[in-house]
Amino acid sequence: MKISICIITYKRPDGLKRLLDGLNQLQFHHIPHPTIEVVLVDNDANQSAYPLYKAFQTNVKYSLVYQVEPQRGISYARNHSVACANPDSDMIAFIDDDEVPESTWLEELLIVQQDYEADVVQGRVIPHFQPDVPPWITHGHFFESCRHATGHCLDAAYTHNLLVRASLLRARHPVFDERFALTGGEDSYLFRTLHYQKCKLIWADNAKVYEWIPSSRTTMRWLMMRAYRGCVSYTTWFKEVKASNRGKIVTVLKALFQMGMGLLLLVPSLFLGVVFRVKALIHISQGAGRLAGLLGINYEEYKEIHGT
Repeated sequence: MKISICIITYKRPDGLKRLLDGLNQLQFHHIPHPTIEVVLVDNDANQSAYPLYKAFQTNVKYSLVYQVEPQRGISYARNHSVACANPDSDMIAFIDDDEVPESTWLEELLIVQQDYEADVVQGRVIPHFQPDVPPWITHGHFFESCRHATGHCLDAAYTHNLLVRASLLRARHPVFDERFALTGGEDSYLFRTLHYQKCKLIWADNAKVYEWIPSSRTTMRWLMMRAYRGCVSYTTWFKEVKASNRGKIVTVLKALFQMGMGLLLLVPSLFLGVVFRVKALIHISQGAGRLAGLLGINYEEYKEIHGT
């Protein structure tokens, strides 16, 4: 089994160092050790990640490939990483430059892929907060993604912790839609489409990575804009791939209902605390995102960099 681990990075030296250290600790106890290469694509034209690459080049356990994608945007960088992956690789794994895997991360993804004959395997992302995180952030569980039993079938997946058959990506040109280069959502668009085309997406609950959450993300505004952008991304896919005119009308009604519910919940939130208030504002943001997606209005979330 040959695996390419694809990483894109942009001016996050601390996070990238943690990630490369973590990949060096990968262990395989229950399956044969695969042949692994790490493909690192620097999305900074000034090659800010190059010194770290050189420092790890002689210390990393696996083949480490460094490439530069000068055109800013996550779609361009991800497409470059897939293009640079070993053409003989059976599977491609994705992990972000602000994450650290558990030592059994890749083994768990591979075991689930083999047990369920999956086309795509999605693992769990666990938030790691800074010491100054506001208490309402942790109390509200805003960064905790949905969990499922291992083997659960999914209708979408994301590149923050993912394994996919390499052949599925090689068949697409481009792999990730370049319209989403600065907005994000390029991964969910791709994997929703693959699910719609009858590919098998499976959850692996024991394939864990830890995501470093910087203070700049633990704000009310960031949560609202992330909720807004997420619904823009989903509605864009729905409109282009799946929706009839009736489906678009239903989406408008859902958006208006969601915004109305959020507005109604704002009143009791004045007495029920900040967690309740933020959840009400997220409802409003999601409804607004649905409408924006239908109208083709985007939000370029990835113009701003969070974390180092």
